[in-house]
Order: sequence, then C-alpha cells, then structure tokens
Amino acid sequence: MTNPPLEILPPDIRHLRQGNTGVDYVHRFDSGQPGPEVLVQALTHGNEICGAHALVWLCEQGFQPQRGRLTLAFANVAAFERFDPAAPHRSRFVDEDLNRVWADEALLGTVDTVERRRARELRPFVDAADLVLDIHSMHEDCRPLMVCGTADKNADYARELGVPGDLLIDTGHPAGLRMVERGGFSDPASPKRALLVECGQHWSSRSKAVAIDTLVRFLGLTGLADAEWALRHRQVPTPERQRLVRVTEAVVARSTGFHFLLPVQGLGVVPKAGTPIARDGDQVWCAPYDDTVLVMPSMQHARPGNTQVRLGRYES
Repeated sequence: MTNPPLEILPPDIRHLRQGNTGVDYVHRFDSGQPGPEVLVQALTHGNEICGAHALVWLCEQGFQPQRGRLTLAFANVAAFERFDPAAPHRSRFVDEDLNRVWADEALLGTVDTVERRRARELRPFVDAADLVLDIHSMHEDCRPLMVCGTADKNADYARELGVPGDLLIDTGHPAGLRMVERGGFSDPASPKRALLVECGQHWSSRSKAVAIDTLVRFLGLTGLADAEWALRHRQVPTPERQRLVRVTEAVVARSTGFHFLLPVQGLGVVPKAGTPIARDGDQVWCAPYDDTVLVMPSMQHARPGNTQVRLGRYES
C-alpha cells in the first residue's frame, strides 16, 4: 500500500497525560455557570492525528468555557503511541476498532481488549455528555464530511454548525456501534446531539485546519465559547451550501478478492442506476439508483467484514 505524503506528524501530547478527571488524557473544564455538558474527542483511531492537533491547539490557547462544562478526551492513545511514519496505517488500533465497541453488549461483556478497556474508561464521559464532537480523518483524499449517525436531529445540528458542505445520514456500521450512535445520541426524542467530522485525508495539513475550524465553530454553537472568539479563530471558509447524503447500503467485503469495477473517489457520483461498482467472487454490487454517491470508498486491501464503500444519494 502506498502512503500519501505526511504533511503533518503526530503532536507531542505527553504533557497532557495527567488531567483532572482521574483518567489519563481526559481533561475537564468547568465554567461554574449553567450550561451543557460538552465532549470533544480525538484519536478514536490512533493514526487520525488532526483531532489531536486541534485539542493541543485549544489547550495552548488557555481556553476556558464561558458556560457549561467541556471535556477533552484523547481516546486511543495506546494506538497513537505506536505511530510509525514508515507504516502510518498500522496505528489505527491495537486489538480492534475503538469506534465499533459502544454497544452495552460490548462494553459490559467479558471480552478484554485494549480498546474495550479504554472505552470503559471513557464511557462515563460519553454517557454524561449532552453534545459530542468526535474528530476523525480519512484514508483517501476527500473533501470534509460530517457523519451525523442515523438520526436526522444530528444533521439538523450540523446545519446549525454550518460546516462542512457534505452531511451524511447512514444506516449504522455493520461491524458495531459507533460512539455517536450510543444511547440518546441516536434517539430522535432525546435532546442529546453527536457529530463525527471526517476532516479529510489523515496527514494533510488541510485536515488539521478543518479540525481546528470545526472545533471552534462547535464550541461557539454550544455556547461554551463566545461568538467573537469562534469567529476570530475560524480556519476555513464557510461553504455556500450544505447537502445531505442519505446512505441506503453498505458494501461489505466478503473476501480479500473484493475489488472495484470502476474508478472511485470519495463523494464521487455514479450517474446511471445499474452500473456495476464492485465485485467479490460471484457477488456484484451495482448502483441502486441514478446519481449514486460513493461515500468513503476504501482502496486498502480488502478484508472480510470491512466496509469498502457506502452507497447513498443527495437529498438536498
């Protein structure tokens, strides 16, 4: 696998290990004023370093919320510490994907992995949060994308945020529950909201700018930061409009023989229904409708159970 150029490298976070919560790499800032419980998480995957840069940047600003409480969590630090510029993909996780273990069956079960132990440490902060921003990046080069879980209320919140230009409602992940879908975050009747921003390619300098920009806008929207501060620290232009992609199908590899049948790129569009998209043995996936959107296609070596692409369509 060819690695893209590393325009950014992992930040040094060792000085942030000891916070004030009793859990390593978790910091809580309390304004002393009424307001929401807000959680911002980075390093859900150890090789997605733009979010870590954003959290380090915020700490260097000496930021204090003007109302409510803010928790900053560096999540899979064990994987992050394994980062090797010569093989940067290998630090995504240690034992399993941290963003697939957020169902109670996984968290309260007896299976013991590095990621489940860390999720169990982070669970009280996740469950206490009213509003969550989970900062990610992507293997392939793609414009930023806001994953709003399965609940339309989160897409509505992303529209209030104003970034990025592409929003996603999907069907959940077949390999396990993501953090932004846990509990009230996926309940339409709950006031809780959770967003997962995919900032762009993992090691692009633009991804770092998008991560900081989304963070400051999010703090402004929650009311933890005043509007002038959030405006002053914006890093990228506000898109002219936002469009929602609604996913209808996840294409999951059955074997290592999975391959695409046409050139693909993130948020690329297949114009005609019925166009063959991918094959795995005797299984062929075709565009289910005109203007099928290819959401986060993975050109990595396929493994059974891996989601290789999601298929969706623009609604607005």
